[in-house]
Amino acid sequence: MAAANRDLTFAGAIVVAPGVFSRTDGRGGGEPITAEQKAALDALHLRKIDLADRVLVVNPGGYIGESTSREIAYARANGKPVSFTGSTRVHDDRAAR
Repeated sequence: MAAANRDLTFAGAIVVAPGVFSRTDGRGGGEPITAEQKAALDALHLRKIDLADRVLVVNPGGYIGESTSREIAYARANGKPVSFTGSTRVHDDRAAR
């Protein structure tokens, strides 16, 4: 994500990006967050989408998780163009069970 942010910034774009990369379920890297913090971040990400002219999903390997899927749907429902850095492969928690 940092490379996309850098490239877009040097291209003259104002980049509004997620600031925290953590999970409530203990999977993945980063600092653990509470359910309340997760809910606040989810709402904040939607407000950031409201500010954006378009949405670029940085998804190396094509992975798109549940939160990102919701954000994509929100962006599209609000008329924001959505593009991806990788192919798209939506996460399905049922496959992991």
